[in-house]
Amino acid sequence: MDILLNDGYRVLLETNGSLSLEKVDQRVVKIMDLKCPGSGMSDHMAFSNISCLRPEDEVKFVISDARDFDWAVRIIRDHGLVQRCNLLISPVQPNLKPSVAAGWILREKLPLRLQLQLHTLIWPDKLPGRDRGY
Repeated sequence: MDILLNDGYRVLLETNGSLSLEKVDQRVVKIMDLKCPGSGMSDHMAFSNISCLRPEDEVKFVISDARDFDWAVRIIRDHGLVQRCNLLISPVQPNLKPSVAAGWILREKLPLRLQLQLHTLIWPDKLPGRDRGY
């Protein structure tokens, strides 16, 4: 990352949020997942990473149901994420219709962006559990 940054490139790092971001150069745009309970991985998140986030960074919540969405909203409010960074809500396909997630986003009146998992729209027959994956 340092080499790319020093050569003038814009660097974006997408991370699952389980490892520390403390030593990541401040010039790197961080896109961090916060795993919701439906993923089975929410206990593995390094919530200390929230302190490393800046306004140009993003936190992405991949939600599979209303419980995940409510959890995400609680985390957003409890950690002041609205004031800290950009926020994405990404519904798991095909389990959760984007229109349903969009309705929840509008209901909460928070600055959340709906992010669709493009690979699930482009290759719906290649979803895990169907065929051989990607």
